[in-house]
Amino acid sequence: MQIEDPVLEFFLINLLNGLSYGFLLFMLTAGLSLIFSLLGVLNFAHASFYMLGAYLGYTFTGLWGFWWGLFFAPLITGLLGALLERFALRRLHARGQLAELLFTFGLAYMMLEMVQLIWGKLALPYQIPQALQGSLFLIYSSPFSNYRGFIALLALLVLGLLYLLIRRTNIGLVIQAAWTAPTMVEALGHNVPRIFMWVFGFGCGLAGLAGAVGGNLLVTEPSMAAHVGSIIFVVIVLGGIGSLQGAFWASMLIAISQTFAVTSELSLQDLLALFMSIQYEASNQSVLSIPISHMAPMLPFVILLLMLVVRPRGLFGQQSGLNSHA
Repeated sequence: MQIEDPVLEFFLINLLNGLSYGFLLFMLTAGLSLIFSLLGVLNFAHASFYMLGAYLGYTFTGLWGFWWGLFFAPLITGLLGALLERFALRRLHARGQLAELLFTFGLAYMMLEMVQLIWGKLALPYQIPQALQGSLFLIYSSPFSNYRGFIALLALLVLGLLYLLIRRTNIGLVIQAAWTAPTMVEALGHNVPRIFMWVFGFGCGLAGLAGAVGGNLLVTEPSMAAHVGSIIFVVIVLGGIGSLQGAFWASMLIAISQTFAVTSELSLQDLLALFMSIQYEASNQSVLSIPISHMAPMLPFVILLLMLVVRPRGLFGQQSGLNSHA
């Protein structure tokens, strides 16, 4: 006979769901962190590549199946990102970061209009593939889905490949050297602008991959870029701008805290009574009577503000560049 423990069940299932969401956030933010650490470009259109990846994943899934969508979505978004760096951002680089920010800001709006023109303004029925439906295991009576486990496994694979690429291969050494000593790298016969182009494309491809696997878990609609765009920059700043290690831990912090907040039925009044043994007589209109779940969307920004007060450089923002990465 299985013994039910509602508190432990609530904690464990939300922890696992939060971790799976955190892995998805990491796939999304890792590309932007990599781009900024190497090129110094804060790409405002990064969330738009996530959106484009979801729409491409949906299209190719309908044509040939989910796995082809998972292959072509990051490939096409990566190639598009590389072309944008080669023919647009490279020319703007000499004019400073403001010109690059304005370009990527306008690019985000252009990509939104293009998506709405091609796929329409309504949400698409992007379904989880049949092979990945169902539950991986049960925690008491709460199922943990196969697809969330798949996202976690894919993100861990991406994290491992990034670590091996940057820390254990000659390509990674050349990429790091291209940022810290580009003149010397060029003198050794490497094409530094081409390195920057493919790194930018790789970062956009990671966003496309996150869209291809996240579009059916969450929702595929034109506003999806706006929904995650602010969270991306919260994660980047919270973890330390340009730090992959920071992006990983900040993704986990934001995702787990939001998951617990969304599913909580407590109010601030209940929390004060639970943790501080303080009783408040709050009316229905009082701020203390508002459920925590209603405040979940603002939680990442509260965490960010607290971090900026305590540690403005973020969790792992001691150094700039790839040398500060795990």
